[in-house]
Amino acid sequence: MGNDQSNDAHSTRGAYVTSGAEFDRDTNYIEDRIVADPDAIRALAAPPTSKVGSLGYGLTTGAEAWPVEPGRYRLVAANACPWANRTVIVRRLLGLEPVISLGRPGPVHDVRSWTFDLEGQPQNVGDRDPVLGTERLQENYFARFPGYPRGITVPAIVDIPSGGVVTNDYPQITLDFSTQWREYHREGAPDLLPEALIDEMWPVIGRVFTEVNNGVYRCGFAGSQEAYDAAYARLWEALDWLEDRLATRRYLMGPTITEADVRLFTTLARFDPVYHGHFKTNRNRLVEMEHLWGYARDLFQTPGFGDTIDFVQIKRHYYVTHEDINPTRIVPAGPELGDWLDPHDRERLGGSPFGDGTPPGPVAEGEEILAGHNPLIPA
Repeated sequence: MGNDQSNDAHSTRGAYVTSGAEFDRDTNYIEDRIVADPDAIRALAAPPTSKVGSLGYGLTTGAEAWPVEPGRYRLVAANACPWANRTVIVRRLLGLEPVISLGRPGPVHDVRSWTFDLEGQPQNVGDRDPVLGTERLQENYFARFPGYPRGITVPAIVDIPSGGVVTNDYPQITLDFSTQWREYHREGAPDLLPEALIDEMWPVIGRVFTEVNNGVYRCGFAGSQEAYDAAYARLWEALDWLEDRLATRRYLMGPTITEADVRLFTTLARFDPVYHGHFKTNRNRLVEMEHLWGYARDLFQTPGFGDTIDFVQIKRHYYVTHEDINPTRIVPAGPELGDWLDPHDRERLGGSPFGDGTPPGPVAEGEEILAGHNPLIPA
């Protein structure tokens, strides 16, 4: 494949690690929103600065409101990416598959962006997205913003008629799936943002993002020993806090699944296969953390979570794409993944994953993870 060629002008070398510096994620996204009532959203006050999204506010400066329209938008979300994985999970839990289509790039990219080679996808039709007609997600960014100067990131929601990216603001996308697309939620969809828990949930979501979701990247992309040591200490302080928190509650916020669980799960699913070795977060493996590991298995075995995970593409993405920290681009064979299906015994803590709601139905046709890429789907 063309994007496996590392010795060319489009290598990712130097794209992730800055020598002597700590990793600093660029969180300047396209902050347009897709909302049920654009005029009402425009009339609300602008949100405070936040790296986890906001509820009850209007638009950030310069952002625009787009109308909710079934069939108009395509969610582009790589299986490999934890930030994109969140949006796929929430879309599935809420039953939005019939109204928001899904495009999946392959797991490997160069500095020019994700490519629609559809590697490992059941709907393999060649090197173009079958709906958007583009070879690279970069083309969809450029269709809206010629010469777009920032990262070509997933998830991204694309306006199908124009081919341009509407937003890549991943923390806000999942919140808007819950609040703005409510008319199209499936019957029995869970409430991932229960009003009574919001004030308690936001600090939890904030710490999970800063210290865990982004913390593993601060370890992996550290440009000095000092930066790595500081990032490592912060990460494990947060993971120990989560281990203690989950000793007495089934989910992060109590007896049912919320947005907070979605955001933590996608990092945990990648911890042993990638972050432990590739990012050097190796004090413990996830399987050695009693409560976090039981919690992760509980979610993995819950419809809508584990059935979105493609371990083959996850490993391939990180180990092949990050030439700064894995110049050989060799993908490790391990670890063994069958233990994700071991009994988790989390039912003893009470609760029910979907509260008064119901599990989602089968994975939509054409969106299934390939057999052998996930222990739920053996080869």
